[in-house]
Amino acid sequence: MSHIMVNVAWPYANGPRHIGHVAGFGVPSDVYARYERMKGNDVLMVSGTDEHGTPILVEADKEGVTAQELADRYNRVIVNDLCNLGLSYDLFTRTTTKNHEHVVQELFRQCLKNGYIYKDTQKVAISPSTGRTLPDRYIEGECPICHTQGARGDQCDACGNELDPDELINPVSKINGETPIFQDSEHYFLDLPALKEANEQWLEGRTGWRTGVINFSRGLMKDVKPRAITRDIDWGIPIPVPGWIDNPNKRLYVWFDAVIGYLSASIEWARRKGDPELWREWWNDPSTPGYYFLGKDNITFHSQIWPSEILAYNGEGDKGGEPGELGKLNMPEQVVASEFMTMEGRKFSSSRGIVIYVKDILAKYPVDAVRYYISVAGPENSDSDFTWSEFVRHNNEELAASWGNLVNRVANLMHKNFGEVPAMFESEMTEQDQALLDEAADAFDTVGALLDQHHQKNALNEAMRLVGDINKYISATEPWKIKDNPKRLGTVLHVAAQAVSDANHLLAPFLPHSAQLVWEALGGKGTFSPMPRIEEVSDLDDPNFQYPIITGDYVLGDTVHPWRREPLEVGAPIAKPKPIFEKIPQEAVQEELDSFTEQLEARKKAEADRLAAEKAKLNQ
Repeated sequence: MSHIMVNVAWPYANGPRHIGHVAGFGVPSDVYARYERMKGNDVLMVSGTDEHGTPILVEADKEGVTAQELADRYNRVIVNDLCNLGLSYDLFTRTTTKNHEHVVQELFRQCLKNGYIYKDTQKVAISPSTGRTLPDRYIEGECPICHTQGARGDQCDACGNELDPDELINPVSKINGETPIFQDSEHYFLDLPALKEANEQWLEGRTGWRTGVINFSRGLMKDVKPRAITRDIDWGIPIPVPGWIDNPNKRLYVWFDAVIGYLSASIEWARRKGDPELWREWWNDPSTPGYYFLGKDNITFHSQIWPSEILAYNGEGDKGGEPGELGKLNMPEQVVASEFMTMEGRKFSSSRGIVIYVKDILAKYPVDAVRYYISVAGPENSDSDFTWSEFVRHNNEELAASWGNLVNRVANLMHKNFGEVPAMFESEMTEQDQALLDEAADAFDTVGALLDQHHQKNALNEAMRLVGDINKYISATEPWKIKDNPKRLGTVLHVAAQAVSDANHLLAPFLPHSAQLVWEALGGKGTFSPMPRIEEVSDLDDPNFQYPIITGDYVLGDTVHPWRREPLEVGAPIAKPKPIFEKIPQEAVQEELDSFTEQLEARKKAEADRLAAEKAKLNQ
């Protein structure tokens, strides 16, 4: 058994998550974690809500609440959504815990001690009307590199380059349209140039990465500059330096602390398990690989910033140094970044009303229908488009008509003819029977190899190809016509049911909710596909701070079934089956499109009214 680290991007707690988000970080990470557990590996899957930074302050001001109140609200929304989606976290926590603060400060201190953090001045954007610091992401202008309009003050999405807000051409505030004032302010910087060579050596040793991810990551190394890791802000983690730690207006910036969450969440998990050092098996053992799942807009932070922080902490850059009390930390094994998913040809945007929230879609449609669509049509290696027509088609043609109907036909034939799983008689076996059993058994290696390489679309297609071949077998053998040979009928149905069971194992990482129903339809008992749960906990270092976590029990041989054939139990009772999947009415497509149009128009009007009010206020 090997240890496997599955690190999942931290959703930002300034609003509910939409389908575009979970297509990048959510479902792919869960598919991989469930598969690795079925293989018998000891998986640690962690994440949480990212809750610091000025965008949360801006949103909190807009709503008239504190930043903590806003983070608390959306933390619960996101926890419920991700748990309902079936994402099997060992721990989903948050960045406002004392545990996270302590771990972040430990990394800062050691990076500072090793010489990779230093003080300098930087121009910061100030709002002329409020005097407050403006968040980098809330400043837009023309990119100085590719000259695309709408580049943000931290990054240009068009060319992927990191930026500082004062570099933008004709910068304006997204909050109220005013032109910011830039002033010098003293800050701490991460010395990325001193870590460049070590980072490049690490990247050169990476194999198996998606082509776009590794090429983009290597491109980041061409023009490396130091980056400020503190901000003039009162919401965030205090800077652990005398003269700074008590300054209420200086904090570590969100992008520096959020990526450390993978480590702090692992430490919190170990503490909650009652073994505070258990996390070291995943972070200090160099044989333990760490896989990071995220959207492509986060590649910079996972293939440059976080690796640089680890190298700095370990003392492995140009300036040398030594690890701190957490020991030498493992570098990422692979950054599994997905491309963007659009919606009906438009980029997802909550602010513009182009959005399908996780909560809304799960309230109307089966969770595994959503997971299936994300897996089969998601943005694995190229941008993809969510359309309601394709969502309905995949559900109706593939899940309901092909897979669900197959399960029901086989279970119903066993129920009607035997009332149990029938025996298989060698004397009745044909080459056709054996060929299907062999194909189903071989599929574990075929599908598994694709999942090992993070080719989840191809893996799912291979599993569904087996489903198609089982359907062909049923059509060819016509068990409903076998009237006078119960041994032959039992053999055909046993072969079909065993192949269906094998296919269910292959599909379980993708479709965990329905996998449980299929298992039970074939006479299985107990938990087949474990689900996460929400628990209310108290902060380990501040009992007055309470919050929900996502966790679960995922134990091979108990709640997790193996990635191999499990022979069916002959004689296991088979009840009259119920539909596993049902078709979605075709009318739902137009209903969803009409609803989207109405919501989009209402959002445009509200935004226009808001901007008009802001301009009127500025002109007073």
